[in-house]
Amino acid sequence: MKRLLASNVFGKPKSNTDFVPYNGNGFKLTLPAKWNPSKEAAEYPGQVLRYEDNFDTTTNVAVMVTPTDKKSITDYGSPEQFLSQVDYLLGKQAYFGKTDSEGGFDSGAVATANVLETATPTVGGKQYYYLSILTRTADGDEGGKHQLITATVKDGKLYICKAQAGDKRWFKGARKFVESAATSFSVA
Repeated sequence: MKRLLASNVFGKPKSNTDFVPYNGNGFKLTLPAKWNPSKEAAEYPGQVLRYEDNFDTTTNVAVMVTPTDKKSITDYGSPEQFLSQVDYLLGKQAYFGKTDSEGGFDSGAVATANVLETATPTVGGKQYYYLSILTRTADGDEGGKHQLITATVKDGKLYICKAQAGDKRWFKGARKFVESAATSFSVA
């Protein structure tokens, strides 16, 4: 039996159904179509949005809007200096005690964060910070988490978009969805 393949007879361009636009209060981004609104309580101060992969809650995107006295994202210093002021986004080490865990951690440490990349793009005349971070914990969960942070300041508010995926899922296809969500984020 022969299979018939669908053909694009009339030449209408196919639209990308992997992503859907989202317009929030003062911001917009593109969300993976298969992600759903999270039922989790707000994880971060000023959190106004959280969507997660319907198969894996570790893979998610969150948007936070908080008041600031800064006029521009550059008033926080370099991207690395900015990160040190919002390091709560990476999670806090919950274990404090004597340990010599495996995997290259310092004695007494059970978590690390490595900045893989930073960028300072200008979008629509507005300066943004973009950071790509790999965090790892001694429990070896997912081999770590890739966390992408996009941030800017507008009208007395700090806007942060944080998208993340576990290391294993990152390399199994989640990277496309996490990067798209983080890089599509902008203030309206």
